[in-house]
Amino acid sequence: MKLSTRVAVIGAGHAGIEAALAAARLGVDTVLFTISLEAIANMPCNPSIGGTAKGHLVYEIDALGGEMGRAADAVTLQSRTLNLGKGAAVHSKRIQADRKRYQAYMKGVLERTPNLRLVQAEVVAVEVDKTNTVRGLKTHLGEFWQAECIIVAAGTYLESRIFIGDVNYESGPDGFLPSRGLSASLTALGIPMRRFKTGTPARINRRSVALDKLEVQPGEDSPLPYSADTPENYMEGYQQLPCHVVYTNAETHRVIRENIHRSAMYGGHIHGTGPRYCPSIEDKIVRFADKERHQLFLEPIGADTDELYLQGFSTSLPTDVQAKMLATLPGFENAEMMRYAYAIEYDCCDPQALTASLEFRTVHGLFGAGQFNGTSGYEEAAAQGLVAGINAARRVKGEEPLILPRASSYIGTLIDDLIIKGTNEPYRMMTSRSEYRLLLRQDNADTRLTPIGHRLGLIDDARFAAYEAAQARINKEIARLKSTHLSPVVINPLLLSLAEPPVSTGVSIADLLRRPMIDLETLAPLDKERPALSRKELLSVEVQIKYEGYISRQMCEVSRQERLESRTLPDTLDYNQIKGLRTEAAQKLSAIRPATIGAASRISGVSPADISVLLIYLGLH
Repeated sequence: MKLSTRVAVIGAGHAGIEAALAAARLGVDTVLFTISLEAIANMPCNPSIGGTAKGHLVYEIDALGGEMGRAADAVTLQSRTLNLGKGAAVHSKRIQADRKRYQAYMKGVLERTPNLRLVQAEVVAVEVDKTNTVRGLKTHLGEFWQAECIIVAAGTYLESRIFIGDVNYESGPDGFLPSRGLSASLTALGIPMRRFKTGTPARINRRSVALDKLEVQPGEDSPLPYSADTPENYMEGYQQLPCHVVYTNAETHRVIRENIHRSAMYGGHIHGTGPRYCPSIEDKIVRFADKERHQLFLEPIGADTDELYLQGFSTSLPTDVQAKMLATLPGFENAEMMRYAYAIEYDCCDPQALTASLEFRTVHGLFGAGQFNGTSGYEEAAAQGLVAGINAARRVKGEEPLILPRASSYIGTLIDDLIIKGTNEPYRMMTSRSEYRLLLRQDNADTRLTPIGHRLGLIDDARFAAYEAAQARINKEIARLKSTHLSPVVINPLLLSLAEPPVSTGVSIADLLRRPMIDLETLAPLDKERPALSRKELLSVEVQIKYEGYISRQMCEVSRQERLESRTLPDTLDYNQIKGLRTEAAQKLSAIRPATIGAASRISGVSPADISVLLIYLGLH
């Protein structure tokens, strides 16, 4: 029997799902391999989608035609928008997800997608031909699958090992089997590999926690969905499940300090690098010794289970210490652990070996996505999977790859950071990583990316027509608000009630909106001509008007940077032969092979003077 496909995806986590769906939806025969069909779309860590900057990624995935936003909307237990006390650029949606329903939703979508096959098998090797071009892969069953492109989205499974105190053993997350052999195969192909680590807290039985001793954290009223395909009133009538807040205390810290030598991390058993922005509780106690307490969140895992997740309490301490430190928390005196906390160490690649299309430079047709590329988080993984799937499909169809610049999206920023700056720890997306964050808001992800998704073929004509109609309404309303003026007699009573300075002449509604204390809802009683717009459209109108000046300035910065991004660097350029280029810069440029002058300028060790040398060189040759 001949086994073949055009695109093969290794791993059915959040990266592999988006990769396989994108390739198949673009009309390319695709096979998605997973060690276990039960592991599809698993959430081995926090049962949530979104959060600071991560919510932006989910909106962008949806705008390009990915699946994560629709799935998250379908299984929401609670929704909140973070950072509402700050500017619109950092507002980030985060939902608690029903873990099992999320898995079932994604498995169902995969099973029903044309051009896509699901295969339960462990991939143990990737094979290439004499030109270092992918020819196929081998499974543990001895099968060989011919493939034109292969996407490695192995998550935290590659040679993975679980650590709990001084106990450690081979295992994937949540007790699934690890992936053995593939890592060695990739190393033999010249893919630079490294060892990273992450962890997860214990799961607690709800009945054993005195919830009345904890702070209640409810969901927000009438949340907006992630996906443009989900109705705005999708949570209407649904009783959101609460989260709870609890804090560590001096006794918690004492238990941890007295036993820290028994931690797998501090005991010297773990050698992989852990995530800086999601440290274990023992790491927090050491790194932030002056803090008297740390905030923890008790979160539901599903509507039909009493299993709860204690965010912020991940650890690799032994089980007896886990029980002791858990009992120090108010309300957890009799807490029952259903799953113990653990740390997991795994192999991943050095992302600087990738191009902006997420294809490896030295192995043609081989792509990487997700935690395999050195990132952390479901959202970062899904974003990379979507891009890798698109580009693998376009490669087999003989089309140019999709390259998202930094100014287009957080997805573009994420990939650019990985391939240009690299990472020596699990990379987490944050709004501060983008120099264009006022342009890359949640509310305008569709404006930035839906036309691209439609051009690619992942956004259908009906959705694109709805998008264009919404944009027309938004632009028309902005123009109306700029041309509609209110007299002092009408507006001053409202301004005085808000302790805002009164006006002496007529003022446009747009100018009034630029005042911090005023929004469209405040002005609604005075604006009798306001058309019926959706809440999302009103939000977009308000943000665009309020931040118009700042947005214009950032657009000027984008234009300046685009000039550098338009200056391409030949892939065959010998940097060692360019006079005036410092040795360090030549070495870094030769290793990373940036595609443009703009990308070269972001490499650590390449100075502005080096960029000037390159510009002069390109001008002369």
